[in-house]
Amino acid sequence: MPVPWFLLSLALGRSPAVLPLERLVGPQNTARCSPLPLRPSYTDGDLLCLPGNIVSPSGPVLVPTHLQTELMLRCHQETDCDLCVRVAVHLAVHGHWQEPKDEEQFGRAGDSELEEARNASLQAQVVLSFNSYTTARCVLLEVKVPAAFVQPGQSVGSVVFDCFEAALGAEVQIWSYTQPMYQKELNFTQQLPALPWLNVSADGDDVYLVLDVSKEQHFGLSLYWNQVENSVKHWWHRNLTGPQNITLNHTDLVPCLCIQVWPLEPDSTRTSICPFRKDARAHRNLWRAAQLQLLPPRGWRLDAPCSLPAEATLCWQALGGGPCQPLVPPMTRENVTVNKALEFPLLEGHPNLCVQVSSWEKLQLQECLWSDSLGPLKDDMLLVETRGPQDNRSLCALEPSGCTPLLSRTTTMAAHLGEHLLQDLQSGQCLQLWNDDLGALWACPMNKYTHQRWALVWLACLLFAAVLFLLLLLKKGHVKGWLRLLKEDVHVGAAARGRAALLLYSADDEGFECLVGALASALCQLPLRVAVDLWSRRELSAHGPLAWFHAQRRQTLQEGGVVILLFSPGAVALCHEWLQDRASALGAHSAHDAFAASLNCVLPDFLQGRAPGRYVGAYFDSLLRPDAVPALFRAVPVLALPSQLPDFLRALQGPGIPHPGRLGDRAEQVSQALQPVLDSCLRPPGTPETGCEMGPEKGDRT
Repeated sequence: MPVPWFLLSLALGRSPAVLPLERLVGPQNTARCSPLPLRPSYTDGDLLCLPGNIVSPSGPVLVPTHLQTELMLRCHQETDCDLCVRVAVHLAVHGHWQEPKDEEQFGRAGDSELEEARNASLQAQVVLSFNSYTTARCVLLEVKVPAAFVQPGQSVGSVVFDCFEAALGAEVQIWSYTQPMYQKELNFTQQLPALPWLNVSADGDDVYLVLDVSKEQHFGLSLYWNQVENSVKHWWHRNLTGPQNITLNHTDLVPCLCIQVWPLEPDSTRTSICPFRKDARAHRNLWRAAQLQLLPPRGWRLDAPCSLPAEATLCWQALGGGPCQPLVPPMTRENVTVNKALEFPLLEGHPNLCVQVSSWEKLQLQECLWSDSLGPLKDDMLLVETRGPQDNRSLCALEPSGCTPLLSRTTTMAAHLGEHLLQDLQSGQCLQLWNDDLGALWACPMNKYTHQRWALVWLACLLFAAVLFLLLLLKKGHVKGWLRLLKEDVHVGAAARGRAALLLYSADDEGFECLVGALASALCQLPLRVAVDLWSRRELSAHGPLAWFHAQRRQTLQEGGVVILLFSPGAVALCHEWLQDRASALGAHSAHDAFAASLNCVLPDFLQGRAPGRYVGAYFDSLLRPDAVPALFRAVPVLALPSQLPDFLRALQGPGIPHPGRLGDRAEQVSQALQPVLDSCLRPPGTPETGCEMGPEKGDRT
């Protein structure tokens, strides 16, 4: 690709008159030898660049011994030149003539044939393979050496090829070998000159692109992602005048982020470089940005800005926790192509089936894609059926310790219930997830066996409670004290096992964040376990708001919790912007704003009717009018604070609502905690503010 002269001069020298590189005129490639007795010719076309196996020579042969390169300029016009690489292959004679083993048998005929071979020219086919990230090319050079120059172990000269074109800043790799190959191929790696006008430096979380271009030079600059199969996705474009300093956040760096520059002139050629291909931060950011997405009914896709060397497999996540167990074998690992829809080889989906994505045998991603659509994990046992020759079948149950045969004598649950599980399988109570010639997978419910297992335990507990009650009746004087202690223990246990709640809000200003912190701290004093981004700044900085929200939302919903949407003027405006233009609504918000990051998942839940029972809305009646909340969110209760606090607490606590009097006491307690902070937010400017705590330590969270 022709390089603009002002870029080539920047890379190789400021003045074209002082460039020390030799120029070649015209597009033709040439081959020559040094010294002259060597006679070369070359073939340039579609060659198969495969070295093959090493063979033993039957006599002297030519082999490459050394590679040498030189930078040159191939010019089509006076100021229109390409950078190219001249390659010289030094050759030597390897091996010697073999004497006949039976001189009496061959006699003078053998001597004459050997003498004729020694007087013949020595020929060789030398392959040159040239590779960079933009080009790959092979050249076949045919060399003849007169017999007078054939001396075993002696160098006969070199063959020179002009020349291989390459891009500025590229890393090129060159291989040379003969056909057939008599020794291991030579290889050589060279880093070509880069453009000195671009300098990449880092300062904390910022990355600076320093473009050292003269003030008179007008140029275009584009940042883009060079994705799979050279498809390009543009990210940023500007027309600039040098010099320029451009600041990027370190989280924006990915290996395929490339920079393209060109002069603002008619028919100008664009030059591209990708400086972050080997940057460790860029590779970490790439995996953080990668996401697994379910495509109903059984499709899925790995979304990522760049291509990834990855393999995927299905795994089984048991309800009791522990690592997700890969289903390999009987299933196989599949190579993953990013941003491309793939299909699961499944008959049915299951919430316990998860996807693991690994790179270089290291687990990078794991998602249970069906957890949202099919509900939380189930208490099912996975049966693995293996089919061998002659219709031999074996069944085992997948447990944390491995795959246990159903009719074994081990002490695991699967072995204890082996006969029952076989009966369930034969009676059609198990769901078949996968089936092919090698085996099958079955998910068998374990609920009834779990209930039977705990029935005796519950009976023992009830008997113990009855005995304890009789003892209490015998000592009436201490009954009230014991009941009081029992009541306190129940309250403490209920608080510890409170319902999970995820609080989402828009950080309008510091005063509103203070109000949110007071609300979260007050709710923690009730039987609620509250998660809010104010108390997770370190996790937000490490993983990003979107990853933090996904993890908190999944955990909250799997535990039967609720997501609280706290509306404010800023949150309402952001929702309207998202519905109108998703890209502009989310692009300018803080890296710690979990509300902005959550809209990608929250709004689809409301649009698809999955919000009731999972979400509760709220707003402060002194900061927002009731009709300001978008109508889309009216599918769930949207309550005013603090005027509707009892209804708000009743919606949060869900089943098992306490006594109305106790609920009123709790509402009064929360109202007393909120009112001073709410008054501070509404105080006119210039009035001294009272301090507030926004950390989880405010109040009793036990």
